[in-house]
Amino acid sequence: MIRSITALIILLFSLSVCTGKEHDKGTKVLINTDFGKIVVKLYDDTPLHRDNFIKLVNEHKYDGVLFHRVIKQFMIQAGDFSSVNAPAGTKLGTGGASYTIPAEILYPKYFHKSGQLAAARTGDDTNPERASSGSQFYIVTGKHYTDYELDKTEKETGKKFTPEEREAFKTEGGAPHLDGAYTVFGEVVTGMKVVRKIELLETDENDRPKKNIKIKSMKILK
Repeated sequence: MIRSITALIILLFSLSVCTGKEHDKGTKVLINTDFGKIVVKLYDDTPLHRDNFIKLVNEHKYDGVLFHRVIKQFMIQAGDFSSVNAPAGTKLGTGGASYTIPAEILYPKYFHKSGQLAAARTGDDTNPERASSGSQFYIVTGKHYTDYELDKTEKETGKKFTPEEREAFKTEGGAPHLDGAYTVFGEVVTGMKVVRKIELLETDENDRPKKNIKIKSMKILK
């Protein structure tokens, strides 16, 4: 009996270790901003977006880039290369890499709950394939939803939220209207306080923060 119990404990411990390692998979990137550090994990099952992001980080393409679009209870956005040293008041958001990335939309596995990292893109009217920008990304902050609001969204859109989505949108917040339309390719591991601080910046009529907040550097964490 003692041997059986010992064997069971060892088995459960092994499973918990394996599960932890599995959960921890994914390349981590340190985003060093004027307001502090954010660490994101890139998903391995969106390899085109993962590899492109790693390439841009290693080439230091994001160094000096501004968070050029910030909307409270929604998201913060960066990746416009033309934002580096851009004069105050300049409308930003059209610059960045000269190529797009094929969509890797894995919904509902990945959805727009608070803290998700996703690729920006142009609208469906000119981009029906929903290809992602080669460099612009956003981090979801979102708002908290009630069951009533989620029920209403389901009726209006024809979506059916999974129990996981519903719980996340109620407790963590998110942007469910974006689900299934944009590629989510990572998540914030640490630094959501920094994201929230950026989210609360005062902005102009183009959603550009009146105070420049830049990405000082990014690096791959080994």
